[in-house]
Amino acid sequence: MRRICVFSGSNSGRRSAYREAAVSLGRLLVRERIGLVYGGASVGLMGAMADAAMAAGGEVIGVMPQSLVKREVAHTGLADLRVVGSMHERKALMAELSDAFVALPGGIGTLEEIFEVWTWGQLGSHGKPCAFLNIEGFYDRLLGFLDHVVEEVFLKPAHRRMIVVEERPEILIEAIRGYSPPSVTKWVGHHER
Repeated sequence: MRRICVFSGSNSGRRSAYREAAVSLGRLLVRERIGLVYGGASVGLMGAMADAAMAAGGEVIGVMPQSLVKREVAHTGLADLRVVGSMHERKALMAELSDAFVALPGGIGTLEEIFEVWTWGQLGSHGKPCAFLNIEGFYDRLLGFLDHVVEEVFLKPAHRRMIVVEERPEILIEAIRGYSPPSVTKWVGHHER
């Protein structure tokens, strides 16, 4: 695994554990010789993670649309900041550069990003792992809702299991390394669960 794309908040959130996890993940990626691809901001969890990875001597690639360079406070310390034309180009380039995807705590943008790459995996566009780093149960309610989606037969159990969920960065990286994509199609038949 050469690089992992991490989606996370441009805010730090309410709990200090979120920032601590972002810093830990940034350092861990360097120890594991894995490059970081992220949204390119200098603020929030994004900035904390990037700063930690750079301080440890790691490869960090930021990707940000021109329209957000000022609003999201583009990280001027990055050796590799790629400015693109749109959010669509941002996500496509981040996906192209990465071998796996991880969501740290974050807002709507973080959710949209991880759900999009998960959808691409579900449709068979890639076989890369998608994961949640579930710090202090941040994603518990969302994961419960996803179980409800399975129960209501809008999502196959095999596709629900595509999402790797761990609470500690070290365990998450090992789980990602052991990931195998499912070999079932997306579409759920009337008689199929």
